[in-house]
Amino acid sequence: MNVAGIICEYNPFHTGHAYMIGELRRRGADAVVCAMSGHFVQRGEAAVAGKAARAEMALRCGADLVFEIPTPWAASSAETFARGGVAILRAAGVVTELAFGSESGDLAALEAVARALDSEAYRRALSRQGEELPFAMRRQAAIGALLGERYGALLEQPNDILAVEYLRALSGSAIRPVAIRRRGAAHDGALCDGVPSGALLRQLLYRGETEQALGLLPSEAAEVLRREIDAGRAPARMAYGERAILDRLRRMDEEAFAPFDSGGEGLYHRFYRAVRQSGSIEELLAQAATKRYPTARLRRMMLHAWLDLPPAGERVPYLRLLAVSATGREVLRRMGNAPVLTKAADVDKLGAEAAALFTKEARWSDLYALTCPVPPPCGEDWRITPVVRED
Repeated sequence: MNVAGIICEYNPFHTGHAYMIGELRRRGADAVVCAMSGHFVQRGEAAVAGKAARAEMALRCGADLVFEIPTPWAASSAETFARGGVAILRAAGVVTELAFGSESGDLAALEAVARALDSEAYRRALSRQGEELPFAMRRQAAIGALLGERYGALLEQPNDILAVEYLRALSGSAIRPVAIRRRGAAHDGALCDGVPSGALLRQLLYRGETEQALGLLPSEAAEVLRREIDAGRAPARMAYGERAILDRLRRMDEEAFAPFDSGGEGLYHRFYRAVRQSGSIEELLAQAATKRYPTARLRRMMLHAWLDLPPAGERVPYLRLLAVSATGREVLRRMGNAPVLTKAADVDKLGAEAAALFTKEARWSDLYALTCPVPPPCGEDWRITPVVRED
């Protein structure tokens, strides 16, 4: 059985995502398994719709299984996000290929960059770059010096960057990588060839241009998102939880921010001062920003501090099932002893590590509720069950 894996956020699910699933079917995939971010995403923000709704969008648009990437991996750097997604697909034990979007579509070049990043030659080249530059620029320059500018340029585009990290995480795995050339709008771009970017869709939703946003989604996904909007559960955004976030941050001592400084460069001192001087999230980010620290890193630091997020471990202790089709049930039967969690009440059966993570995830879900237009009550993670599609 040819089982294709996708690591995704679907924030929200749009026509570009539908194209990828369709392309995998055209290339012979018998089933599509998604590892999808939960309530919070890599950019350090709340997903525009909850994980159950986004999993349903994917299911209704062609996915067969959707597993949740827990928050410590989902809301982290590209390297950690990729490591978490790949860990889930590997733990499933049935995925034969990992497909990912790529601006370049050049798998051989992406593999060359992935190998180089794990070499001693790269570490020496990186040490020769100016410390005053952001890490991303130093890394790109180091790869350019080693392999040539064409290869360094692959670390400029967000999907190519993720592709490189997927390839690094796949090292030693039998899962075959498949690079699919990205169609339509750039990651943060406007509409192109009828395909929107996720950023454009989110901005339309935040501005209340709901019909325009829904008109750019596959009809099945639009129907789910409309239901969530009508119920007051979407579009979620950090601004709704602003006072709760600022309350938490203002209660923290300066040294309490240190564990959330992922680069270990002393950014937390600057971040603490910005917290004390700011009355809004955007003001906080503006106060903390410098050329060296991109906004996405600052947003992640803010989110991690608010959630009191622990570092992502080396393994994901369970595979939380969010959605399944009839074909997906056949895939589940082939997964044998994989640590699949379909009922929250059964998490203790998967061991203490799984139970501890799930308990924290449930609390983070309760905080995500504060980012919704109409906050739902606590306890969602203990109540939801997988969305089912009968083929």
